[in-house]
Amino acid sequence: MHFTSEQRFDDGVLEREFTLGEIPGILWTPGSASAPAPLILLGHPPLGLRRMYPRLVARARHAAADGFATATIELPGSGDRPRWPALEQARADLRRALEAGEPVSDEIVDALILPLVDKAVPEWRSALDALLALPEVCGPVAYSGGVISIGVRLAVVEPRISAAVLFAGSFVPRSMFEEARQVTVPLHVLLQWDDEGNDRQAALDLFDAFGSKEKSLHANMGGHTGVPQFAGDAAAQFLTRHLK
Repeated sequence: MHFTSEQRFDDGVLEREFTLGEIPGILWTPGSASAPAPLILLGHPPLGLRRMYPRLVARARHAAADGFATATIELPGSGDRPRWPALEQARADLRRALEAGEPVSDEIVDALILPLVDKAVPEWRSALDALLALPEVCGPVAYSGGVISIGVRLAVVEPRISAAVLFAGSFVPRSMFEEARQVTVPLHVLLQWDDEGNDRQAALDLFDAFGSKEKSLHANMGGHTGVPQFAGDAAAQFLTRHLK
């Protein structure tokens, strides 16, 4: 891990951009921490860190106020990372289906999501290796937000993940339902009831499939970007309960 820049905000939060090999990322740590801080991995949709930065830094500063370090990395094929023609083709196929008012086929969803999960999850695990080697960061670790299938896979294969906040706002391949049954960590799942880009029934079925003994579904009226403040506060309380 190589740090490339840093800035400190007026609330004391230290933001450091880094690269992990060819993968860009950002780490935020609380300014008043006297001991290593538990870590939250901030997931995000594959729109690029530059575009997602305002939302990510707001989440990071909120988490820092609760005593947590947070980090994120650029997803494959996004932002300044090399183009991924197969992924771009899958996105184009998805746009065509949606614009034509056609059902989104399982083939399109698989092509869009499964290669991304297969490539992104090992990168998240490598980032976690590097982050936990820093003296200012420690476990336990949680994953929050982003492409829900990435969160599912991480919760299954990464034993250092002790809790997860998952956003039901992305397409889910059918094969991920079997993986969901293997998830055992505590889960807090957010669902926007009128999310225009989400299959509500599939989200409910996925929640039902999760094998966790502790899981809660928080459904709110509104579209994809209309998550109410109290829903975010409840997710923060969930993370505090499981990381402290």
